[in-house]
Amino acid sequence: MSESDPELARAALVGLKNYECTPRDPAPPSKPEIARVRGACIRDHGGNGPPVLLVPSLINPPRILDLDPDASLTGAICKMNRRALLLDWGSARDRAELDVAGHIEHLLLPLLRSMNELVALVGYCLGGTMAIAAANLAPVERVVTLAAPWRFADYPQASRDALNDMWLHSKAASQALGALPMEVLQAAFWSLDPQRTVKKFAEFGLLDPNGTEARRFVALEDWANEGQPLPYPAARELIEDLFGNDLPGSAKWEVAGQSVTDKPAVPTFHILAGHDRIAPAATAPTGERIAIATGHVGMIVGAARSELHRSLERFLNPACRPPA
Repeated sequence: MSESDPELARAALVGLKNYECTPRDPAPPSKPEIARVRGACIRDHGGNGPPVLLVPSLINPPRILDLDPDASLTGAICKMNRRALLLDWGSARDRAELDVAGHIEHLLLPLLRSMNELVALVGYCLGGTMAIAAANLAPVERVVTLAAPWRFADYPQASRDALNDMWLHSKAASQALGALPMEVLQAAFWSLDPQRTVKKFAEFGLLDPNGTEARRFVALEDWANEGQPLPYPAARELIEDLFGNDLPGSAKWEVAGQSVTDKPAVPTFHILAGHDRIAPAATAPTGERIAIATGHVGMIVGAARSELHRSLERFLNPACRPPA
């Protein structure tokens, strides 16, 4: 830990100060909205061909999937002879009464039904878990998950215990607020690898502040810290029912009154991050899969993203699609 390495701690503080003082690029304009259900919407990121809907997690903003022109999953999909669509869950206050299953039933499924053609679903993290559930209940072309958990009982016991402890201390306040604040979730993520949190800021302090790597670091950290709070019903279901009781992994999870499994009646493909601490490979759904030697976020915006794009294109290529 940094307490036993004062040089690392000092370097991390320098990096943290640099991060706070770095000028931010202006936010790009929002992409065109093509469908909306309550506060959630689908935005068109361009491209031609059969549509691919990217489903982000509920926990962080969707822009990780279009972080910058060089690190953009939506941009990569546009180059695959596909049309890239991105789901934006919207403000937490517009879905305050929804649990995780409710987000699928009342937002994702109606949005899918509003489309005039079958879409392929590509879900990241918890968004992948939700995409699989949705594919049990609505017609879709195929499903790809990226670093998505399904067998929650296969998380390390220490991680499950730490999450449960966090919930015990924050449940009453979250219930009173109607949401679990992002700051509490961030603390839980940091606790998975506190040494890495210190080290990454120390490394950032050594970067050229005007370089691409430094600016991407700032954009990534801002993304990680600016998410919406998690509506209380969704936080309760995620922590108690998914992590606590492993309803998906034990085939007991119900969405819209129906049991859902990780084997929907469409082609599925799971891309795992082999060094993932947030969604370890052991928790992935069953079925066809490939592991990339990277971390949870690195697979999307790091150097390993090119391997992710190649694996994804092979599965989304029109020649791989089932006949009509």
